[in-house]
Amino acid sequence: MKTLIVIPTYNEGSTIERVLNTTLEAIEGDILVVDDNSSDATKELVRNFFDTGRVFMLERPSKLGLGTAYIYGFRWGLSRGYDLFFEMDADNSHNPAALPWFLKELRGGYDVVVGSRYLHHTISVVGWDFKRLLLSKFGNWYAATLLGLKQFTDLTSGYRCYTSKALKAIGLEKIKSNGYAFQIEMVYRSHRKGLKVAEMPIIFYERGGGGSKMSRKIVREAMALPFKLRLEAIRHIFKDNI
Repeated sequence: MKTLIVIPTYNEGSTIERVLNTTLEAIEGDILVVDDNSSDATKELVRNFFDTGRVFMLERPSKLGLGTAYIYGFRWGLSRGYDLFFEMDADNSHNPAALPWFLKELRGGYDVVVGSRYLHHTISVVGWDFKRLLLSKFGNWYAATLLGLKQFTDLTSGYRCYTSKALKAIGLEKIKSNGYAFQIEMVYRSHRKGLKVAEMPIIFYERGGGGSKMSRKIVREAMALPFKLRLEAIRHIFKDNI
């Protein structure tokens, strides 16, 4: 299976080399870095890996957001015939050694596999304070409850894998959200399309460098999204019954 790992970056110069090296070692696949005009050395460091023939980069003019970065990368990969698409952070939060575990789960016939920090009533997070953990847990409970997705424990996880079939079925043109809301929307639309979605346990590590991407705007979007998706579903039901 032709595999692409999509890694969005914005000022990840302190971590990107290690992430690329360990990812190249962990799995046979290509890496696409989607950079939002980093002002540090990120882009130069990524270019040093071009000689591997497995690392590519798309440069965007400004900081346009996580969700649009993934969609940009997914479209690039779909146009080039990739079969599997990973999402992974560039700050050492996601252990590349777990990449083969996703592939093992996909062999069970799943279309989407999400790496969960909270599966089986555990909390597999290293380095977070209680406030950050509480916000994450509440956000997942809130979204899962409003969207009828209580079978999932970690809708906001950014470590996951999609098949090309899943991305085509979801319809990337329909995705309007960014940040953590993007992760929620992708699982929701996958479930609504009848795709097989699984969770597998991962350990999440607090970033190894750079600053937090969390902001009030990202939190507000994640809070509003479930209501928007519910209203969308109600409108479709109403329209179908007219």
